[in-house]
This record gives sequence, structure tokens and C-alpha cells, in this order.
Amino acid sequence: MRTTCYLSIVTFLAVAGCATEPTTVTTTTTTQEVTTTGPAREVVVSRPPPPVRVETQTVAPGPGYVWTTGYWRWTGTTYVWVPGTWVVRPRPTVVWVAGHWVPRYNGWVWVPGHWQ
Repeated sequence: MRTTCYLSIVTFLAVAGCATEPTTVTTTTTTQEVTTTGPAREVVVSRPPPPVRVETQTVAPGPGYVWTTGYWRWTGTTYVWVPGTWVVRPRPTVVWVAGHWVPRYNGWVWVPGHWQ
């Protein structure tokens, strides 16, 4: 009887030890920024953008910053104003070319701003 009792307790403890807390697993996803050299897909907007807004340029936050003017962004249904901002010049010799809308035979196409 005593052996059966001890065997029951040992079996119970062994089975109880199997029920442990689930292990927390943390996963990390890494993304990579890819720069392409080919032409981007052009979106032709049938209506012209509104007139460019006149903005007050604030004081530069530090040396090496360049002011990028605001522009009208096409959302797919309407134009939305994106205000100008200060950006850090990547190299001392580069110049910021502002983005602009170019008229095409069937509408308007956005040319994004870039460093040159």
C-alpha cells in the first residue's frame, strides 16, 4: 500500500511538472530600404494642381540644413498641401531640386524633389 501511495505521488508530481508556463518567443523583422535607378511609374492627374502656397521660411535648425518648399500632393482623389521643411544636406556640394508638377498632353505629372 505504501509503495502504491509513493508511486501515485511521484506520478502526480511528474505529470504536474509537465504543465509549465508557455515560453515567450520574440521575433524581429528586418526591412531594407531599396533605391532603384529606373524610372518610377508616372501618375497622370487630369486636373491641374492649385497655385503653390506662399510659406514663411523659419530659421534653420542648424548648419547644413536646406529648406524644401511645400507642394501639392495628389491623394488619388484630391490635392493635399504638404508644408515645407528643413532637411539635412547629405554632402556639402549637393543642391536640392524642388519637386514640381509638369504638364503633359493629357494631364499633370509630379516630379519629386531630389538632390543633385
